[in-house]
Amino acid sequence: MKNKKRTHQYKKKIGLSPGSIVYTGEKESQNLFIESFDYNQDVIEEKVHVKIEDTFQYKLTKNVTWTNINGLNHVDSIEKIGNHYNIHPLTLEDIVNTSQRPKVEDYDNYMFVVLKMLYYDKDEQVITEQVSFIMGDNYVLSFQEAEGDVFDTVRDRIRLSKGRIRGLGADYLLYALIDAVIDHYYIVVETMGNKIEDLEDNLFNGFSQEEISQEIQNLKREVLKVRRAIFPLREIISKIEKNENELIKDKTLHYFRDIYDHVIQLSENIDIYREMIWSLMDMYMTALSNKMNEVMKVLTVIATIFIPLTFFTGVYGMNFDHIPELHYKYAYFILWGIMIVLFLAMLFYFKKKKWF
Repeated sequence: MKNKKRTHQYKKKIGLSPGSIVYTGEKESQNLFIESFDYNQDVIEEKVHVKIEDTFQYKLTKNVTWTNINGLNHVDSIEKIGNHYNIHPLTLEDIVNTSQRPKVEDYDNYMFVVLKMLYYDKDEQVITEQVSFIMGDNYVLSFQEAEGDVFDTVRDRIRLSKGRIRGLGADYLLYALIDAVIDHYYIVVETMGNKIEDLEDNLFNGFSQEEISQEIQNLKREVLKVRRAIFPLREIISKIEKNENELIKDKTLHYFRDIYDHVIQLSENIDIYREMIWSLMDMYMTALSNKMNEVMKVLTVIATIFIPLTFFTGVYGMNFDHIPELHYKYAYFILWGIMIVLFLAMLFYFKKKKWF
């Protein structure tokens, strides 16, 4: 199998000063897509914008505004919106750094959260995409590397005024977006669990040993990828819960505590699946060893049977002049009879001992 070519995008940042806004991802040709939802309890305005400057008007409204920006490769636009909302350069640097570890940071006028968005593509491969959130007093900015996300349910709730989202502030909107990301973790983890169970069944039934080996390796990589996305969330949600930032209202903290419970459950499931993967690897190696033992057992039985037969043929194949049995009329048939009886007797003995 041809090895996948690995890129080293992070080398673009080597030698640059802190706060340098350099996109480290691989989607250099991604188009810029900007959408916004400006709403309150009674009205909503949903728009798609061509330029980042078109979103600046929402900073002056008293409504809650969600601005979603797809295309981290457009660093100029990200820098413009960062200047407009007075976002620290280090925050902007983390937004376009797609290898950033999930985290949460507090600043004077906003809260910054980085998560990993997970979903399966059509080939059932786990896709990891970084999503960053900046929450201010009455706005939430979300930054994604490409179009396509897990926020359709949040969009529908805003459009149709479902639940509490239209009646609460930007902190609840941030909760709803994070909750949507974590809900899709459940889908990924459940799918992964089904794949592990199917693989376990195939391994017990002895199907396609070579393919199973590759599937185990792929699943191990998937588990590690998902674990890297989920494991830091405990620290993130815990920090938000204990935060004294006035941007997070007390009544919203209850919802974040619910997210924390979900994260704990997901982490436990991932740890279980990780152990199951290692067990599958041990089972696979044991199955290979047992298969090899069966082969060696058959070969040993065959070799053991032919040792005495080889002895007889060796004795009567010697080039001595005086071997009395050689001149007997029925010696050839007697020798064959002895060898056949010995062969059958040894087979019967091995079968009785259940050696094969």
